[in-house]
Amino acid sequence: MPYAICIHEPGGLEVMKYEPIELPGPGEVLIRQTAIGLNFVDTYFGNKF
Repeated sequence: MPYAICIHEPGGLEVMKYEPIELPGPGEVLIRQTAIGLNFVDTYFGNKF
């Protein structure tokens, strides 16, 4: 089964969860990302907003 790091709420590293996911079915699209970005300010301030 494939896994992904999922974020369901704002916060720091503690809200990142390694969870099993379902692959897309008929009529859905799977997009492979080879590079992603993260806004440093979001990691610095966490859930203070």
